[in-house]
Amino acid sequence: MEYYAGLDVSLKEISICVVDADGKIVARGVCPADPDGVAGWFRNRSLSPNRIVHESGQLSIWLQRGMAGLGLPAICIDARKAHKALSARLNKSDASDAEGLAQLARIGWYTPVHIRSGEADHLRSLVGARERLIRLRKDLEGHIRGVLKTFGIRMTGIGQGRQRQAFRDQLAAAGETDLVLRAIADGFIAAHATLCQSADDLDKAVKKKAKAHPVARRLMTIPGVGAVNALNFIALIDDPNRFSRTADVGAFLGLTPKRHQSGEVDWSGRVSKCGDGAMRGLLFEAASCVIRQVKCFSPLKSWAVRLAGRRGFRKAAVATARKIAVLMLTLWKNETDYQWTKEAAA
Repeated sequence: MEYYAGLDVSLKEISICVVDADGKIVARGVCPADPDGVAGWFRNRSLSPNRIVHESGQLSIWLQRGMAGLGLPAICIDARKAHKALSARLNKSDASDAEGLAQLARIGWYTPVHIRSGEADHLRSLVGARERLIRLRKDLEGHIRGVLKTFGIRMTGIGQGRQRQAFRDQLAAAGETDLVLRAIADGFIAAHATLCQSADDLDKAVKKKAKAHPVARRLMTIPGVGAVNALNFIALIDDPNRFSRTADVGAFLGLTPKRHQSGEVDWSGRVSKCGDGAMRGLLFEAASCVIRQVKCFSPLKSWAVRLAGRRGFRKAAVATARKIAVLMLTLWKNETDYQWTKEAAA
């Protein structure tokens, strides 16, 4: 007899429902939210499902790896698409969602989600930690600027020298004018120095990792692509063979236009902005750098500058970002470096 199971996962426990090939419920219950708990639940009931389905979520990567290691035929599916089917059910509960997922497992009407490797998650965590510290530093500086403007103190622009020491110097000078501002300055100067040092340390770690990573070094031969861009792309894609066509990576990153067709209506809108927003932002920055800052001409810059002249900077930057993503995946698959060539004119 074939059995199919659905898991509705929460932080503390998992609701499980098992159905047979005809869709009849065989067993249901709850277990602790960990792979061993799921395996023990099936073992205690002498059940060996042909397919176990759970939705993507906070614990999905850890659960998927754990259940796969225990030999369970688990599949992580797209939660957004599963929601469309589950929302059609009359009642909403954990047990009801588990039953709905079991039925999806039985009929095969789901979209599997790629589970990244441990190495990819380490890269992503490193890049994400650097980005978070930089955001915290910017938030702190913005807050201080706003507070000081109330007292008529306008701070000047800050460079990168000595880990933004000029910002702390101006804040210390402002603290000399008022006892309250001095108390604020004493606390924020220490916090700002710690954030700058930590962000600088992580920035060095990212560059060191990119220099030692063979794929990252290859991707950084593309104009506008640096260490953060390369490592984030590697961590996000994980396996380049996921894409049968390199052009598909543009749609995966939300850089292709949306389309709506119904009867006589057929239009293409703006880019879908699906997928990872951080990677999309990094690619847009790389494209902007290619158009405005890179001095040495290449086929990519020549194409981007001509497109900007015809369609405007923003549309050209989005198109160039998509082109850079396709180039990165192509070089990764072909194991080649980007070939720079000189042109007489843009």
